[in-house]
Amino acid sequence: MDYEHKAKEVADCLLSYKRDESGWKVCKKSNDVIVSWRPSSEFPGNVYKGEGIISGSPEKVWECLKPAPNGLRVKWDNNVKKFELLEQITEDISICRTVTPSAAMGIIAPRDFVDVILVKQYEDGTISSNATNVSHPGCPPQSGYVRGFNHPCGCICVPISGEPNKTQVFSFFQTDLGGFLPRSVVDSFFPSSMTEFYSNLTKSVKSLKDL
Repeated sequence: MDYEHKAKEVADCLLSYKRDESGWKVCKKSNDVIVSWRPSSEFPGNVYKGEGIISGSPEKVWECLKPAPNGLRVKWDNNVKKFELLEQITEDISICRTVTPSAAMGIIAPRDFVDVILVKQYEDGTISSNATNVSHPGCPPQSGYVRGFNHPCGCICVPISGEPNKTQVFSFFQTDLGGFLPRSVVDSFFPSSMTEFYSNLTKSVKSLKDL
């Protein structure tokens, strides 16, 4: 499998989601984030977009968000129980396994996901993580976990001109949770979990010492 090509396609895909304002319907708002959705063109589900301003420099926000096995993400993100590096493809591209805990009061069983992840930096200081599902010989489906599939997803941290201690954060989730979940459970899970994601990210950034 051409992991590098697949990862680069995801980065282009996420940028197109960010630029294309058409068709998004707002489904949840909080002080931290506006969550909207539209039908996915990747699978028979929805793509969800989160958009919010986080009080903290892009460096601090990225420190909390970056996909690293021993990173901060596992500590503050309630939907990431474990994060394992399966293979480092290049300096910026890796294959990782993410384990999620049970959710929605136990209706959603623990899941695991295997993704290629590209970390990309842009000239304007924007930094992004870009992920999508892949198969990897080192990680076949395992008992005790339902194998889910992430379609192009990730986070984009954008510096705000004249506001060095604020960061605009876009997040995109489009996940096939696998198993046999009622559509209503899935449709209510993502907007609320994304609201919690921004709330917990805000707290995590605030708790960091100055970088």
